[in-house]
Amino acid sequence: MARFFARSAAALLACLALVLLLPAQAGAAPRFAAYVIDARTGEVLHEENANLQLYPASLTKLMTLYLTFRALDKGDLTLDTRLAVSSYAASQSPTKLGLPTGSRIRVEDAVLGLVTQSANDASVVLAEAIGGSESRFTRMMTQQARALGMSRTNFSSTNGLPDPDNVSTAHDMAVLARALITDYPQYYPYFATKNFRYRGRNFPNHNRLMQSYAGMDGMKTGYIRAAGYNLVASAVRGRTRLIGVIFGGTSPIMRNAKMAELLDEAFESHEGTGAYVAEAPAAATPRVASSPFSPPRPDRRPDTLDEPLLAAAEGEGDAEDDGAVGSDGIGAMIAMHAASRPRAQKVAFEPVPSALADVPLPKPRPLRRHR
Repeated sequence: MARFFARSAAALLACLALVLLLPAQAGAAPRFAAYVIDARTGEVLHEENANLQLYPASLTKLMTLYLTFRALDKGDLTLDTRLAVSSYAASQSPTKLGLPTGSRIRVEDAVLGLVTQSANDASVVLAEAIGGSESRFTRMMTQQARALGMSRTNFSSTNGLPDPDNVSTAHDMAVLARALITDYPQYYPYFATKNFRYRGRNFPNHNRLMQSYAGMDGMKTGYIRAAGYNLVASAVRGRTRLIGVIFGGTSPIMRNAKMAELLDEAFESHEGTGAYVAEAPAAATPRVASSPFSPPRPDRRPDTLDEPLLAAAEGEGDAEDDGAVGSDGIGAMIAMHAASRPRAQKVAFEPVPSALADVPLPKPRPLRRHR
């Protein structure tokens, strides 16, 4: 009899746990988002959870590249400038170029490393050269995001490795992609690089759609387990250029198929006025937000203490995924982040004071909606 009651109690508890668990799963926050716009007009052609804050993963590097192109445009750097690799940059988790501490890399090679291999070490090298340290550079990234109208984005990482404060939205990433195309069209062709050979190694572009989708010529993939498989892509057909953003794909195959489907539907239903980058007019005056300090002499000391950044990685389903972060990644990520590094200074979600800007901050440009 005692055994019967024990089994009955165990069964009852199991049923109760299941009942409690199902609503929690049903009410779990979504992490999929999609957004498609006409690159020339900004007209919205598709949106799904477009303003939901999610983890951009290596889509973060698009802002690192934006600020790099800004430095090139201002003459602070040249494509042939050789940048020193700090021990902190060299210690970044894969994917990476494997830059040795104390070596140097040309700016152009670092850019190509980000575009193709999504190199976390090269991203930090650029950040330290431009901002002096990663934490200073991430403040510059968030300030520039505000200047572009990316109101729901906060950057606390230069490469998108797991960090609970590094968040963005599908809408904001589309705004950034459009700014890269329109503000710095002379550098946009880098995103079309399919293979990059560096120090005897070949690094294929993670964006496999460029090999299979007609007209696609950039931009960037991203993955950490807490985010899923992300992609910002741009494709052109005729004189129409579209920008698509996907957050939270369950696999590279699912993400790529969904992107192709959304772009196909948009091209078929929309007669746009976009143009090839090569046919675009000269770059518009970039919307610039300066840092509240003059660019200092590069500080090669890491922003952490003696511990490396989270042992997690970005990649296209490679072995270097962030398995240590856990199945959903979020709770464990927060705990690991707090234990492994001091918090980067978080910039509040508000416009940068005009006194800190090189030019007045524009109001976000309204996006016309497709009907």
